[in-house]
Amino acid sequence: MNLLAKGVVALVALLHLYFLVLEMFLWTKPAGRRVFRTTPEFAQASAALAANQGLYNGFLAAGLLWGLALGRAGYAIVLFFLACVVVAGVFGAATVSRRILWVQAVPAALGIALTVLGRA
Repeated sequence: MNLLAKGVVALVALLHLYFLVLEMFLWTKPAGRRVFRTTPEFAQASAALAANQGLYNGFLAAGLLWGLALGRAGYAIVLFFLACVVVAGVFGAATVSRRILWVQAVPAALGIALTVLGRA
């Protein structure tokens, strides 16, 4: 995996750590409500669901960082977790907001492309 691919994979992992913080710790706070465009009432009522979603984003980040840490041996792990991010991003774009496609799925798809090209 070349340096550019590693950088994009690391960026996707950092984005998912950011999502973890937003969904688990800032969901009901003004910053979290502003990002997700929610009302205080909705944020409070859905806080447990958001925290669960944040935890899953943390697992995605952990998988990507694990794959990166393994170097060449982590190639398949990185591809698996990037594919999971793409699927989640496409589903989120179809069911919640098209913005998710650009924030989540496109960077992960770029990571897949660069990782595969870097291996060739």
